Amino acid sequence: MLGDRAAASEYVIRSARENDVKFVRLWFTDILGNLKGFAISVEDLEDAIYRGVGFDGASIEGFARRLESDMRAFPDPSTFALLPWRPRQNAVARMFCDICTPDGKPFGGDPRHALKRNLEALSQLGFTYYVGPEVEFFYLQNSQTPAPLDHDGYFDQLSSHPSGDLRRDTVLNLAEMGIPVKYSHHEAAHSQHEIDLQYTDALTMADNLMTAKLAIKELAQLQGAYASFMPKPFAGANGSGMHTHQSLFRGNQNAFYDPDDEHHLSLLARRYISGLIRHAPEITLVTNQWVNSYKRLVPGYEAPVYVSWAYVNRADLIRVPAFKPGYESSVRIEYRAPDPACNPYLAFSVMLAAGLKGITEEYPLFPPTEGNVFAMSPDERATRGIKSLPATLGEALALAEGSAMLREALGDHIFQSVIQNKTIEWGQYRAAVTDYEISRYLPIL
Repeated sequence: MLGDRAAASEYVIRSARENDVKFVRLWFTDILGNLKGFAISVEDLEDAIYRGVGFDGASIEGFARRLESDMRAFPDPSTFALLPWRPRQNAVARMFCDICTPDGKPFGGDPRHALKRNLEALSQLGFTYYVGPEVEFFYLQNSQTPAPLDHDGYFDQLSSHPSGDLRRDTVLNLAEMGIPVKYSHHEAAHSQHEIDLQYTDALTMADNLMTAKLAIKELAQLQGAYASFMPKPFAGANGSGMHTHQSLFRGNQNAFYDPDDEHHLSLLARRYISGLIRHAPEITLVTNQWVNSYKRLVPGYEAPVYVSWAYVNRADLIRVPAFKPGYESSVRIEYRAPDPACNPYLAFSVMLAAGLKGITEEYPLFPPTEGNVFAMSPDERATRGIKSLPATLGEALALAEGSAMLREALGDHIFQSVIQNKTIEWGQYRAAVTDYEISRYLPIL
């Protein structure tokens, strides 16, 4: 392992010199998924890789308290990449970091470590976790008002400027960084767009997703526009989701594939689905972490509301895409609740933990939903055992607080920080007087 790190470090240092890198941005996230970091000069890179770089974690959301604020960031050599939208002379690169305490131990409040810990538990069972997110977002005129940059609709090809060009430039920049995009297109709402990142292992994907979100925002800003991952900026229009395709592999074999099953879905995959179904309400606080997230999870806008699963049907929380003969590796499930404003390290952690619970404890799986779950009566849904996702951040918080599975997946430090942070947010929202209340009640009361 040390030999591999030494070889990777030598490659990084050589690449930095060959590409005229002057600054290296060291990145990590707080518990909410906000990208944090600082820059070092290339002359300090080798020392940073082997000894880490000290910083004060006291002001990072969900990190350490004042008396235990000293942290060290250790850049991961495998994440070195140039930022192609920055100048090529005196170029800028980025590396994701693992956060440690001063004695070199992994810090319990580091979201990247939380994901690595869950992936290690999965590895002990012989599996690798692969994910592929569909990232939706809006291009807006500015960050102050929700004014769309275009008025096109789903799959429209009517205009390339400015939104289409921004999306194109983003895809090209990500490709230069070694982050392949499978699809990109205009989404259903005005000025809503989607970029689907190519399926890969969960840790790489979380790093890629954080990079993609920054690239989308920075390239928009360079053109005088604003890109937003706010789940629901417009009332009466679709919100932005992050449908997450998932599968488990054992070596090169897709463990979700079964050649003898009618739908080619293995028993292990069905138990994984069952784990997500059982634990979906309590992990929603992490996959949908903002007050605004729950304005998206309402009927009528192609977002899930009920905890159900089905083949192909896009109305359900979990969808199993149609099997393509000859593409056994593509058998997967699609979890449709998350939105792009989540912390991907934590969201991937809790989805994996829920699915893994279903596998290890052999949860039974109720039959797939047939028909439109939204058209069913409450009694019919109750008879079928179909529950609802939380309708508000407050409901999600109450369900999460009592979840032993969620605490185990996140670790005590992150779990307590998330609960504390979201309790404050929900309290502030409940105390706020909204524009809706002013316009609706002031004239009549």
